[in-house]
Amino acid sequence: MSKVTDLVKRLLVGRALRSTQLHDQLLPKRIALPVFASDALSSVAYAPQEILVILSLGGAAFYSYSPWVALGVVVVMLTVVASYRQNVHAYPSGGGDYEVATTNLGPSAGLTVASALLVDYVLTVAVSVANGADYVGATVPFVAENRPLVAIAIVVLLTIMNLRGLRESGAAFAVPTYAFMFAVIGMVLWGLFRLLVLGDTLRAPTADYQIVAEQADIAGFAMAFLVLRAFSSGCAALTGVEAISNGVPAFRKPKSKNAATTLLMMGVIAVVMFSGIIYLGLKAGVKLTEPANVARDILINGQPAGPGYYQQPIIAQVASAVFGDGSILFIAIAAVTALILFLAANTAFNGFPVLASILAQDRYLPRQLHTRGDRLAFSNGIILLATGACLLIWAFQADVSKLLNLYIVGVFVSFTLSQIGMVRHWTRHLRTETDPKARFRMMRARVINGFGGVMTGIVLIVVLLTKFTHGAYIVCIAMPVLFLMMKGIRHHYDRVADELAAPEGEIDETMLPARNHSIVLVSKIHKPTLRALAYARATRPSTLEAVTVSVDADEAARLQEEWDRRGIPVPLKILDSPYREITGPVLDYVKSLRRKSPRDVVTVYIPEYVVGRWWEHLLHNQSALRLKGRLLFKPGVMVTSVPWQLASSDRLKGRPEAFAPGAVRRSHPEVKNGEIKA
Repeated sequence: MSKVTDLVKRLLVGRALRSTQLHDQLLPKRIALPVFASDALSSVAYAPQEILVILSLGGAAFYSYSPWVALGVVVVMLTVVASYRQNVHAYPSGGGDYEVATTNLGPSAGLTVASALLVDYVLTVAVSVANGADYVGATVPFVAENRPLVAIAIVVLLTIMNLRGLRESGAAFAVPTYAFMFAVIGMVLWGLFRLLVLGDTLRAPTADYQIVAEQADIAGFAMAFLVLRAFSSGCAALTGVEAISNGVPAFRKPKSKNAATTLLMMGVIAVVMFSGIIYLGLKAGVKLTEPANVARDILINGQPAGPGYYQQPIIAQVASAVFGDGSILFIAIAAVTALILFLAANTAFNGFPVLASILAQDRYLPRQLHTRGDRLAFSNGIILLATGACLLIWAFQADVSKLLNLYIVGVFVSFTLSQIGMVRHWTRHLRTETDPKARFRMMRARVINGFGGVMTGIVLIVVLLTKFTHGAYIVCIAMPVLFLMMKGIRHHYDRVADELAAPEGEIDETMLPARNHSIVLVSKIHKPTLRALAYARATRPSTLEAVTVSVDADEAARLQEEWDRRGIPVPLKILDSPYREITGPVLDYVKSLRRKSPRDVVTVYIPEYVVGRWWEHLLHNQSALRLKGRLLFKPGVMVTSVPWQLASSDRLKGRPEAFAPGAVRRSHPEVKNGEIKA
């Protein structure tokens, strides 16, 4: 069975890598950019669209506010990029926002950031994959009809690719990410050339459509609230910026410099694509509305679009206007956009496991998340992230609009606390720094981080005010729950460490048991029983007895008769069980021995079959498994399994057992002259 599972594992994730090969998995900038920036770059596929969708609630006339909204998003994005360039230089260890907040604001602030980021990473996968399924569903009816299942299948595929290791997944994702970048930037440049040089008029497929405003005559506070809500939705373009600061250890040396350069490249490219799509979309007359209301709010020739109408995403409409509907370039743009949205989840697959590993090292998450797998990736963190994303996709039926309302709350919590922490970081270092050049750099960095903290704090308030009732409250509940859970895990690990702490000096003699009472559990006299008896005798315990439970009086009598006939030199004790239960009488007997001599230990030897086929496990050792599980909770009780390998477990067929390293000799135990020969 283990050979089969190992073969499947190797086919999926590849051969195991030595720890010394970790340096081979480090990434150059050309690979790090698509690995860590795919989320931020792919957000241009839905962030500009969300601005227009929210503004459409007030009618197409409100599209006139979109350039100002987009400008606000660009300013925040550039501010955050500049701020995080300071972070990667100051904290290159990979802790990112969590390390910054913990070091400068305290453990509680660090845990708040960690809970926000963990939630946001899961949402990144769910939103990106669900949106990618939308693009594919536009041309493939099967995907549209089975969107949740297709999205979950894509998450599983991404999981397998990431389990194969960072470098392999980066190389696999580099081509489609670069293809998306060049395709969108090329579309923007050609569209601008047609508009500004050739004087052409761009017409989107929806240019002649009308939008029915949900609220007529919006003004004053309502208008401001709508614009702010559009701004908060557009700030989804900032998600993924923090991933590079969390992934600095994955870069080649010099790590900080390469990470800062990659961050700057990502920011510039994202701003160009975001601004270009908004500009061309407005020039081409793109019309968009909320997906749930599209059939009602979109008017075609004065009539509602109806339930059969499919609303093309903004990039598809802009590509249609620039290259022509149905052209090869239009199809290429749609294809690479769908692909990059699927692959954007890779940013979270690289950020979440690293952060989870750091939290596990600090004892805030289970220790299993700290270790690397066969391929030197944090396999347990990858699987945990994929599980959470699949549950979200299934719960929200891969509805991007609903998932987006949960989005970006967590990331702006981490943005804000991180920048405040960086301000304290520079302030603390300025107290001891005397070099004028170094002080100038620190003061400049403090101003950048301070401005970034103010900007992201304002955005966080706007996001909470405008999205809270639309689903953000779920994240506001999930983050404290995760925070308390991590506090509880740390409390558990601290308590266990205190209990297990070894005293200083010599070994405490009071920890040594006075005597060792050994018990061999017996069901019948066969080879495993005789081997267990022989092994128990070899340990030279203070007392040794065999114990069986009398479920059937006749069987117990026959066992005693055979025991005496064979002359086994170990006394047999029969425990009565009027209710035909095995575990209870054994536990009661062990407890009685402990009560008589509290300083003594009781060692229970359990003969067990070792089988090789999965279905054989269902037929053997269930009673032994239950009994071991109960005995482990009894203080002063040691449990020892004595295995007997059946033929199906033999992995050395065809080789002489006497010469096989570590092989168990299949001699036949027997009782001879009062001695057990095993």
